[in-house]
Amino acid sequence: MAIWGLAWFLHRQGYWWAALLLSIPAAGFLVRLFMIQHDCGHGAFFRWRQANDWVGRVIGVLTLTPYDYWRHTHAIHHATSGNLDRRTLGAIETLTVDEYLALSPARRLGYRLYRNPAVMFGLGPAFVFFLMQRLPIGMMRQGWRPWLSALGTTAAVAAVFGGLIWIFGAAPVLVVNVATLLLAATVGVWLFYVQHQFEGAAWARNSEWKRDDYALAGSSHYDLPPVLRWFTANIGIHHVHHLASRIPFYRLPKVLKDFPELKSISRVTFWQSLGFARLALWDEAERRLVSFRDLDRRRGLAA
Repeated sequence: MAIWGLAWFLHRQGYWWAALLLSIPAAGFLVRLFMIQHDCGHGAFFRWRQANDWVGRVIGVLTLTPYDYWRHTHAIHHATSGNLDRRTLGAIETLTVDEYLALSPARRLGYRLYRNPAVMFGLGPAFVFFLMQRLPIGMMRQGWRPWLSALGTTAAVAAVFGGLIWIFGAAPVLVVNVATLLLAATVGVWLFYVQHQFEGAAWARNSEWKRDDYALAGSSHYDLPPVLRWFTANIGIHHVHHLASRIPFYRLPKVLKDFPELKSISRVTFWQSLGFARLALWDEAERRLVSFRDLDRRRGLAA
């Protein structure tokens, strides 16, 4: 809030470029707030459920994330991660090679566009946080609670930002806050992507799938530099988080210290991760993620 206040002041003084620069550290703190909200959703940040839930709901207004709706879809993600027969809510859509080849040309094009990095990390974050999460997608027929979560969060967001605009003016708030939210959303989508879409990730059919095994093998250990590790609240230690989601983020490094054999499992460095944006399909024959280019090259050789 202090960074935002300074940025609004600088914008009103005509230093819009300085205000935009301040949106970068503000986005870092917003990412960390989202990770606290994430731990609240797992009942891990506080000892008391009500404290977790209400802090999560308040933070959800800043992150544009309806807490109760998101908590439910995220629980589904944890219960099905790495299971090819249970790809449902709360995950990035990933088709197998055979499923992709069985699509019509128009639907193949649609999936290629969806998995294109420019869409996934360019348009995708704005779509998810600004539009998609305004409605309880996938849970519209599951009673009033998902609707209350989504619409209640949207109403609170409108009230908060309406009040800020009334006090500080539309231009400073919209420029600074939209830039902050877009940056934070992009980082969030990238983190979620690389946590499960990486070289060496494991997926299996329901008959082979075991939760604990695929928590470790299907989730990455994103070994980030210390500063980025702090801003992302150790979410990179994702394989341990999926194995035991009630461990709060501030204790995850101690798990790696006490069990050093976990450090090398599914380890991904920052520079390695940049090459994973091209991965788009699960090859059941080779049991690995492949890119469209890999598939096209293979089909060309076969022809």
